[in-house]
Amino acid sequence: MKTWQANLLLGMAATTIGLVATNTHGPSAQAADSVVNTYINNNHLQPASITSSIWNGFPKNAYRNGVGKPEGVAVHETANPNSTIYNEIAYMKNNYQNAFVHTFIDAGKIINIANTNYLAWGSGYYGNQRFVQFEQVEVHSKAAFASEVNNAAYYTAYILKQYNLQPDDAAYDGKGTVWSHGAISTYLGGTDHTDPKTYYANAGKTYFGQAYTFAMFYQLVKQQYDALGGTANATTNTSSSSAASSSTPTATTDTSSSTTATTSVKPQFAKVSYYKANGGNWANLSANYRKYRAYNHVKGSQANVKQLGWGYAYTGRKVYIDMRGVKAGGSTWYRIRYSKATNAKRYWVYGKALSLAKISYTTSLSQNMTVKSTTKAPLRNHVLSSPYLSKNTGSAADFAGQTVTVNAKAVKVQAGKTTTWYRFKGNQKSYWVVQSALQ
Repeated sequence: MKTWQANLLLGMAATTIGLVATNTHGPSAQAADSVVNTYINNNHLQPASITSSIWNGFPKNAYRNGVGKPEGVAVHETANPNSTIYNEIAYMKNNYQNAFVHTFIDAGKIINIANTNYLAWGSGYYGNQRFVQFEQVEVHSKAAFASEVNNAAYYTAYILKQYNLQPDDAAYDGKGTVWSHGAISTYLGGTDHTDPKTYYANAGKTYFGQAYTFAMFYQLVKQQYDALGGTANATTNTSSSSAASSSTPTATTDTSSSTTATTSVKPQFAKVSYYKANGGNWANLSANYRKYRAYNHVKGSQANVKQLGWGYAYTGRKVYIDMRGVKAGGSTWYRIRYSKATNAKRYWVYGKALSLAKISYTTSLSQNMTVKSTTKAPLRNHVLSSPYLSKNTGSAADFAGQTVTVNAKAVKVQAGKTTTWYRFKGNQKSYWVVQSALQ
């Protein structure tokens, strides 16, 4: 954990500051041709789900008077090369009187520990009252660093969506929604840290041969923001201490800018856990799809959810699915589009509006099979187009010629076609692969 300066405390006396001159080099000077971002895209890295593990011991203070909700996201890193995400969280709970942030991120996890309804103490008087704040734990490999910044960019984009904020890098003029701790020190004051500049630069040079910059990170934020699609309104968060998958941060009504004020929560919406997918997941519109509505977001999940026309729809039409949403209480929703094009219009629909694949599982297998030496079949975390949806997690070619132990079988029936899939474990991970890749 970095050495938190006394001037990070929320209660410090405010001083009058002015903005420094705008950086005239602009974002393009440092953002072009990022090796890290190219690696993320070429390897189809998918961000981790957001896990809610809210601790009720943190203070609950309002964002600044006259605004009452976050105005952007502040990006930090811990400056501790020898710690883990759980160590950092434990330390922060024990030392929150000095400083705390909303969320911690590493290569495999995004853990939200403080309710984003309320401000955190991590970036000085001026930053604290404006931004949702997260820390990145230092990681130590090429793949881990790429995964971590991808997770950080996704979380940044996710928060911007939740609060109806547009991406805008504040590094060049002190105005915007995406802030490094260094930019806060430069333009707002009340702190003197420069993270994550040094960590990004050193990790980029060490693992990719190119210093990673905040401008490059911002390009990744914009990419993740576009991938989320649509606009999002703030929704409610949990306030319990137990963990749950994919939390939804919340906006608040401002009552005071004092250090002892608390906020009241706006109308309650359904909590939704989201699961992203890729690789051509699809289904058909069911015969009774018109009994249901299509929406721009999961119904009841946030304010101003709008009904959409079905467009050119008919029973049996093939649709492509890129996200699943599970509402508290169990109902499942899917985000669909009518073509594979990433810019195609998207619709959220109730699960029963779709004819999803029917899958029968056998999970008591222990059978040795050989991965074909000529296979190029993708490996997946679930069967392709299953109701869980599926993401690419590698290539069977990585195990070509190897004998693997199959521990589960799935027989999928979809649109009258039957396929068989097997699950095996390799490199301490489980993979699903189509039968034709094995012998």
